[in-house]
Amino acid sequence: MFWSPLVLLLLSLLARGAPAPQAANEDDADSVSPSSARSSTRTQSQAGSSTPFFSVSAKSQAETVAPVTNDPNRILWTIEDPRERFDPIRGMFGAPILGPQNVDLERQNADLFNPPSSDSGSVPNVKWPFALSHNRVQAGGWARQQNENVLPVAKNIAGVNMRLLPGAIRELHWHNTAEWAYVLKGQAQITVMNARGQNYLANVDEGDLWYFPPGLPHSVQGTSKDPGGTEFLLVFPTGAFSEDSTFMVTDWMGHVPKDVLAENFQVNISKFDHIPDHALWIFPSLPPPINAKAIVSPDGAPPDPFSFELSKVKATQLPGGNVKIVDSTTFKVSKEIALAEIEVEPGAIRCVLLWHPTDDEWSFFVEGEARVTIFASGDNSRTFNYQAGDVGYVPASFGHYVQNIGNTTLKFLEIFKTDRFEDISLNQWLALTPPDMVKAHLGFDDETIDALQKQKPTVNGPRSN
Repeated sequence: MFWSPLVLLLLSLLARGAPAPQAANEDDADSVSPSSARSSTRTQSQAGSSTPFFSVSAKSQAETVAPVTNDPNRILWTIEDPRERFDPIRGMFGAPILGPQNVDLERQNADLFNPPSSDSGSVPNVKWPFALSHNRVQAGGWARQQNENVLPVAKNIAGVNMRLLPGAIRELHWHNTAEWAYVLKGQAQITVMNARGQNYLANVDEGDLWYFPPGLPHSVQGTSKDPGGTEFLLVFPTGAFSEDSTFMVTDWMGHVPKDVLAENFQVNISKFDHIPDHALWIFPSLPPPINAKAIVSPDGAPPDPFSFELSKVKATQLPGGNVKIVDSTTFKVSKEIALAEIEVEPGAIRCVLLWHPTDDEWSFFVEGEARVTIFASGDNSRTFNYQAGDVGYVPASFGHYVQNIGNTTLKFLEIFKTDRFEDISLNQWLALTPPDMVKAHLGFDDETIDALQKQKPTVNGPRSN
């Protein structure tokens, strides 16, 4: 076999036990030098030892990787800041804007305009204000929507914000996805029938829910309980949903030959002379009776209700806020949507740091002002600010927190395309991991280890120190 001169030289040095270079500094003192490794190898070989060839002293994370900055990276202003201009300057970085400004947007989005130094890399946009959605306005009400056309990251959930005056009707219709709703204000009267011919009617009040499984025909009407009618949030378990593409009864019947209509309903063809020539969608009408009851069906009533009185559920009180969770274990018909309704007091944080293992989170902010940082793995992290009326979206497994940065209670909804609500707390995970493992990763001292919470913290109150 032919050996090159370089290989022969290396073999010669190994045989002679060449002296090791001296450590350049204290951090290198624990590193393994070639000579010490060779010496250890020879000694163990001569002694017939079965212990490993190399003996490496463990380094803490602080000795191998520089620690993160001590900058607390707090938000620099909130929407209540009265200034008439803002500039992207944080500490020694940045410079004033010389060109035109949209001060209102800059006031609402401090952490996009002037991000914390902890932000890094690229994260897709996860904020959409309903105020930027096109509004479809008709006699009796309006509706505006958010879907993947305006928020491309939201592939699994879409939302609609709808308003109906007293008596106004969102016409009889159905769609190929489920519909879940949360009443924001007033009262709505709903009707629905399942494939067995079992029908249901209910009044749904502020803070309450309804759910229609895919394909079931239904209607929604504003009642006169509130002089303004009603406003509600609709959620659909697909990002491609469009309120403009539902199956409406007037639209369908206007496209069926009248002789077929007469045969179907077994009445004279003249009875269909007043069918609208286009879909009504939303239209005014007289308010329904508040005490209305469902028409008695020969097939009886459905086994489970299609509405849920969330407003009457007692919230779980927590340090810094409270939470209500509703999924198919409590609202049985809701097979595709789960909810957490959360209130966070000023200065408190929703579960500090968490993620949802398999389901995207679609959020709607009802009251207050929030700060959310999204961790997307691979050194990618970005911070967003939310106000009432905004939609947020967190893809499955993306780490995040929700912090109340305002002076009033923050109230928001976390909605998931699933039948069971699940999340994982970083705090709880670390508390249930061997302490030496945590110390090796993060350099925590015993006091910090002892402060970890084995019981999942859903909302944490402000720190006392």
